Amino acid sequence: MEQFIPIAKPNLKGNELKYLTECITSGWISSSGKFIELFEKKFADFCGVKHSVSCSNGTVALHLALLALGIGKGDEVIVPNLTFAATANVVIYTGAKPVLVDVQEDTWCIDSEEIKKKITKRTKAIIPVHLYGMPCDMDSIMKIAKENNLVVIEDCAEAHGAEYKGKKVGSIGDIGCFSFYGNKIITTGEGGMCVTNDKQLAEKMRLLKDHGMSKEKRYWHDVIGYNYRMTNLQAAVGLAQLERINEFIEKRRAIAETYNRLLKSVKDITLPPNKPWAKKVDWLYSILINDKFSVNRDNLIDILKEKGIDTRRFFYPLNEMSPYKDNSSFPISKKLSEQGINLPTYIELKEKEIEIITNCLSIINVY
Repeated sequence: MEQFIPIAKPNLKGNELKYLTECITSGWISSSGKFIELFEKKFADFCGVKHSVSCSNGTVALHLALLALGIGKGDEVIVPNLTFAATANVVIYTGAKPVLVDVQEDTWCIDSEEIKKKITKRTKAIIPVHLYGMPCDMDSIMKIAKENNLVVIEDCAEAHGAEYKGKKVGSIGDIGCFSFYGNKIITTGEGGMCVTNDKQLAEKMRLLKDHGMSKEKRYWHDVIGYNYRMTNLQAAVGLAQLERINEFIEKRRAIAETYNRLLKSVKDITLPPNKPWAKKVDWLYSILINDKFSVNRDNLIDILKEKGIDTRRFFYPLNEMSPYKDNSSFPISKKLSEQGINLPTYIELKEKEIEIITNCLSIINVY
């Protein structure tokens, strides 16, 4: 195989090494140090919120948010049926039940009309997921939440910097949660962040992520907490990444525009969604392979792999997997999951490589 185009690749060509070296030479490598505070402050500024709480990964961020909002045994939390499993897993961690809702065909995000149908007296929260960098319709979700006295936790793991009607995702609900896994828009290797405008919620999450230990009385624990802390090393990388996040986002948008231009004439492909009120970030450029395409989506993935092009299928619908089994009908989730494919998306991806990918899709569809 002469060429290999990966699905994703981090860019670590800013101040990452400089800041990591400072951590190592100073000895501040664990869960204390200046980079944690700096990263939290700068990330809050970026999202347009008052408080950021760093943590060890994006799943932990969601779990902390649920705990801080008092979600527990006997409660129900509404989540989209098409999302990574962590969105539902964290609900189960708390003892609550994830209630699955279908997504919209025109945004791929949670359907607010379907949310209304699933609300019961036990419903306490909604977790909208900004899937693949496309913002949810937050006005309708927030309206439903207000009318039913529900809290909203935005899952922004795939949507750093995306905007809904001029507001950064994560700043609209009660708490926004981000992942900094290696393939995300910015990375700390592993890592996460909760953002909020509520000081009390921020303080509660800080308490819970540090073993529940009193800030006034060391080794004194009034609540059961967790070791969910981010290290200074991770925060150093995160700060360097954050310094370039606008560059990263703009390059991803340019990549998406190139894909759109080259694929618009290829038959039997549905291009990714967009809306006038959305400023998406294209974490992964994603398309649908329609039924009339010459091969099905899974065969296409295999063919592209043989040609040195790495891709990913969309997430499986949660309801089809045994931990979340639900025999209700989720037609849109099922269709998107069966047809969706993520194409290579990273800031060093060259136009000639996008041309190789899109030409392959065109040629495969001809035959």
